[in-house]
Amino acid sequence: MEELNFSSNARVVLKKRYLQKNNQGNVVETPEEMLKRVAKAIVAPEAKYGATPEAVKRVEQAFFTMMKELEFMPNSPTLMNAGRDLGQLAACFVVPIEDSMESIFDAIKSTALIHKTGGGTGFSFSNLRSQHSLVKSTGGVASGPISFMKVFDSATQAVKQGGTRRGANMGILRVDHPDILAFIKCKETEGEISNFNISVALTNDFMDKVMKGEDYQLVDPASKEGVAKLNASKVFDEIASYAHRNGEPGIVFMDKMDEANPTPNLGKIESTNPCGEQPLLPYESCNLGSINLSKMLKNAGEEFEIDWEKIKRITCLAVRFLDNVIDTNRFPIPQIKENTLRTRKIGLGVMGWATMLGFLGIPYDCDKAVDLAKKVMSFIQSTARDESVILAKARGVFPSWEGSIWEEKEVKIRNATLTTIAPTGTISIIAGPTSSGIEPNFFLCYFRNVLDGEKLLEVDSAFEYVAKKEGFYSHDLMKKIGSGESIQNMEQIPDKIKRIFKTAMEISSLWHIKMQGAFQEYTDNAVSKTINLPHSASLEDVKEAYLLAYKLNCKGITVYRDGSRNVQVLTVDKKKQKETKETKSYSMAIPYPKPRPEVILGTTTKVTTGCGNLYITVNQDEKGNFFEVFTQMGKAGGCAASQLEAVGRLVSLALRGGIDIKVVVEQLKGIRCPSPSWDKGKKIFSCADAIARVLEKRGLDQKDITILKSVASATVAVKVERKDKVVVDVKKNNFNSVVGVCVECGFVLRHQEGCLVCDACGYSKC
Repeated sequence: MEELNFSSNARVVLKKRYLQKNNQGNVVETPEEMLKRVAKAIVAPEAKYGATPEAVKRVEQAFFTMMKELEFMPNSPTLMNAGRDLGQLAACFVVPIEDSMESIFDAIKSTALIHKTGGGTGFSFSNLRSQHSLVKSTGGVASGPISFMKVFDSATQAVKQGGTRRGANMGILRVDHPDILAFIKCKETEGEISNFNISVALTNDFMDKVMKGEDYQLVDPASKEGVAKLNASKVFDEIASYAHRNGEPGIVFMDKMDEANPTPNLGKIESTNPCGEQPLLPYESCNLGSINLSKMLKNAGEEFEIDWEKIKRITCLAVRFLDNVIDTNRFPIPQIKENTLRTRKIGLGVMGWATMLGFLGIPYDCDKAVDLAKKVMSFIQSTARDESVILAKARGVFPSWEGSIWEEKEVKIRNATLTTIAPTGTISIIAGPTSSGIEPNFFLCYFRNVLDGEKLLEVDSAFEYVAKKEGFYSHDLMKKIGSGESIQNMEQIPDKIKRIFKTAMEISSLWHIKMQGAFQEYTDNAVSKTINLPHSASLEDVKEAYLLAYKLNCKGITVYRDGSRNVQVLTVDKKKQKETKETKSYSMAIPYPKPRPEVILGTTTKVTTGCGNLYITVNQDEKGNFFEVFTQMGKAGGCAASQLEAVGRLVSLALRGGIDIKVVVEQLKGIRCPSPSWDKGKKIFSCADAIARVLEKRGLDQKDITILKSVASATVAVKVERKDKVVVDVKKNNFNSVVGVCVECGFVLRHQEGCLVCDACGYSKC
């Protein structure tokens, strides 16, 4: 058996999600056997196209070697399912929805079958008539797109995706749909439509009217007639406002996507996959794979340089691999097989871009990096097209070549599209340590939880190399960085190194967008990228990002403002208890507690009770809202202490959930115990009564309390706990965009490309 280059962390992720298991759930496959299984399955079409047994063996070995050397990795469904009974190998699907009950529920069925096999689905709800419009066949009124999105959301929740993760969806609505304002805010309440990313489809006409401040027409999807007008600038502001608030909706420039549609004769592009990088026609699918750019370097004396010959070799091999995937694939429904085979779209992308820049000594946020991005992606795109032309000579053009843009160009090519920049969260762990997609490094060092109680420090390979070369490497320093401290604050690290190794939140959002635009210029499909904004970013900053993305011909954009998510994902969803006859179901919005800021201010009041001195701390958030209550009895222990803690927790939960402090006071005030007391001339009936009186007094004094804003540069230690043990001890000032704790390993989650991502174990939830 050949020795593989997988890290310990990669092996843990493979064991948990990718390696074959028996009926008892025990792993019965090694990582080496997994790669051999994949290579053997994907090489099978070679014989179909006339390759000799010896040639098939050579290609199979080449497929195995490029994965073994971590130079290329296919998308997760291919690694999981190739050579196994399921056999579904594609990651991206678009399912059409027409304006009929039959079409809607056919789409739900198709979605369930796709999610069962490990794929993600995208939908355009733009064809559905608006809420309250007339349904002629029944004489009733339509419920509108959002109500049906909730039905799709519930169906997704019920299907475990490929036995490994919940299914993910993209919901898109055109900006000229009559329900657009309701769609923009449909995820305003945390937990609503939680299995969807949502994006508004903006047209060129709409963007033109935004810049001119003009009104635009809303169009009834059934009659195709105008029904009302809205001011484009105000709708644009509304989109930006909600994205500023919690990262959604994203936007897609649908006309730009459709302008790049290689087969306009087959229809218009209306939707994308869940992360937005793969525009597809109805019932199309696409399989993806990524070249690891951090492995595309060679030594040039004391420095590194790009190995262009290696990129060419791996690109050609990857195109052949992905084209073979189409023939190997077992499609979930017949329509998807038919439509995928007629265009044979593939999506070859990259990962490890930031790591490559680190080895080359080039900062992410500079013109040199942007220019190099264009050069690298241009080379990959042109090489991929050349290889697809070679494949077409041996295997034939894609069946819908006639009438396509390729016929107009007189280019006989095998695949209608070839390049896509996808998020590579999990496969970059497998191929790592290397950076994800074209993102900057989010962490330079971090701890991965390998086994219970064991944490393994992982360092970006470029940063580790440079640290050792420059002589400032030490395990203690890497641990310090892994605990969350920014290298920008470390005197022992040279300024030139600090300049090169900025992390995602230390890079201006404008450079994020410039980098996305650079890769988009030479990408057939689209680019998945998160535009990180600081918490202090204004609404104008979001709008500026949108306009720059449009100007640079990006096909879509997703922004995430640090700390804008209201809810932290802290625990695994528990199985719902069975309802008894006495249990009633209620349909209501569930309020969630706000996350705790790093720094919080408050007052502590001493109250004399019949049980002793009670110290009551009442804290307020940065806006002055009452946020939490802590209580401590002088020498209390046992039952008294536990009851006081319980009361404090419940009061805090109510305040953080938005309950008016007056309501809390009303519930606690006057509760009596056997040992009342007097304090400052007032009778205190119980500890609960004392808490109510302090809250009441603080409420009256609120106007006199000075609210201090947290200093942005303050470093505050935060312990992220899982059950009864500390999993990771971080310093929050360098863990921006943290939105919760991984339910599988306890590491911090971050927001990326519309998903919650764990860098430690590869868990993701889109």
